[in-house]
Amino acid sequence: MKTKNFIALTLAGFFSLALITSCGGGGKTGSESTDSTQVTEQPAEAAAPSAEQMALGEKIYKEKCFVCHQPNGQGIPNVFPNLVGSDFLLNQKVLAVTQVLNGSLKVTANKTVKYPAPMPPQVATHEEAVAVINYVLNNFGNKGGYVTIDQVKDIVIDPR
Repeated sequence: MKTKNFIALTLAGFFSLALITSCGGGGKTGSESTDSTQVTEQPAEAAAPSAEQMALGEKIYKEKCFVCHQPNGQGIPNVFPNLVGSDFLLNQKVLAVTQVLNGSLKVTANKTVKYPAPMPPQVATHEEAVAVINYVLNNFGNKGGYVTIDQVKDIVIDPR
């Protein structure tokens, strides 16, 4: 039993290190809070993004997101969230963009899983955040629609 606990702790430490170094680092400390969760979802269905935007989203995902969420979007159980069929991602697109821009100390997940590491900010612009969220919304078997720059233009990007 001690060996299993040691392995679990070692893996958790490794993935925490991977999160900090590979997922954008982030400049927030645990004492800061993000009040950007007040952003409300806009109901209008967005038009499909351009091929260039989807290519940018794929590039960002492969550079920053796949280490935690894995190349297949399925995350690592109980460590990093699954993006495949994620209720949060599919139903709260604007909030997902907010998390990509500003990070989140409270990683939104399902009601039974508490993820051990916060999500650091990943990108610096609304355009990059929309591109990567649109990529994820429409890959890994997701058919989640799209979000537009206009829908997220009022999100304040926290200084890093």
